Amino acid sequence: MVRALQESWTLFLGLLLLMISNGLLVTLLTLRGAELGFSQTTIGIMQACYPLGALFGCVVVPRLIEQVGHIRTFGALASLCSTASLIHMLTQDPFSWSAMRFLAGFCFTGLYVIAESWLNARAQNQNRAAILSIYFIVQTGGSASGVAMVGLPDPSGGLLFAITSILVSICLVPMLITRVKAPEYSAPDRLSIRTLIGISPMAVSGAVLNGMAQVALFVGLPLYGLARGMSDGQAASLLVIVTLSGAICQFPIGWLSDRMDRRLVVAGASLIGAGFFALLAVGPTGIWLYAALAGMAAVTFPIYSLCVAHANDRLQPNQIVPASGTLVMALNVGSLIGALLGPAAIRMFGASGFMIFMAGIALTTFGIAWLRTSRRAAPLETGPTTAIAAVGAQGIGELTQPDHSDDR
Repeated sequence: MVRALQESWTLFLGLLLLMISNGLLVTLLTLRGAELGFSQTTIGIMQACYPLGALFGCVVVPRLIEQVGHIRTFGALASLCSTASLIHMLTQDPFSWSAMRFLAGFCFTGLYVIAESWLNARAQNQNRAAILSIYFIVQTGGSASGVAMVGLPDPSGGLLFAITSILVSICLVPMLITRVKAPEYSAPDRLSIRTLIGISPMAVSGAVLNGMAQVALFVGLPLYGLARGMSDGQAASLLVIVTLSGAICQFPIGWLSDRMDRRLVVAGASLIGAGFFALLAVGPTGIWLYAALAGMAAVTFPIYSLCVAHANDRLQPNQIVPASGTLVMALNVGSLIGALLGPAAIRMFGASGFMIFMAGIALTTFGIAWLRTSRRAAPLETGPTTAIAAVGAQGIGELTQPDHSDDR
């Protein structure tokens, strides 16, 4: 792992700065919007513009990279992201903020795609596992760090937006001075959604539902904290807890799913998660609140990784990369729905109602996974589960694809 870090530290540093800025911005906008008097519905619509932009970016950015190359595309997208952060600082209306969230979703998706394709150029069979592990740590650690920065004092009201812009701008430096040569790139094909549903219906439905759940939490959990009388910093700390807990437990739950039917693991994790959501609906306080949130995230956040692994178990090797792009699209569709419904649940039913809504998503996931176990036997041979952060996941299939060039 140390050698992989030494060889690609500039790429990982650029990705870390991107994840910090994105984690900071998404939480900051929710809390600032509430301070400015935006309704929960308005905040949901604004935040839903990010996955909408990401869906657009998944289609457009790969073609753009083909036409003008990695470096020019990365520079252009980073400049637009930096500009969007500054516009948030200069305006205070939901229309301009929604437009900037759409732009951020489009640009951040493109930046992740470029960084991941660069990492893929460095990934070989002997260092692939190390690169994937570092990449996951950078994703989750960067996101958690960005969320935690919301608690920094900001008397002017514009400091944190300026920091976000600075972080995105600085990420250009390590990415542009990297010694890793920009790889040859062609826009990957995507497996049709109908084909993928036929191969693994649970993977597609699980990606949509997990996207709903995670983004509903990322947008709704700070509002949940505010509804319970917390400060901005305390509300943001709830997200830090779930992000870190979900990241730590990716590996043991993935290990378990490699040794039994993954659908049973998804079903069990979802049912336990529903129990934690029900407990949170009661309104625990103090250490019990944080313990319930940590337990909930520990079992529900790894579900997207399990869905990807379950799909890969049933796919042919040449289908893995196209299928990963389709699963990212399904994840973004779920994210769009979750960003809209999570804050709406708080507005209509209060803090407890939000947790009941989340329990409903978990129970739906449980029902689908349990039903699929009776419809089709588990595959006899399975591959290892790769830890994937659902927030920020893009073309991870390319990184997990083994290199068979030495076999020819």
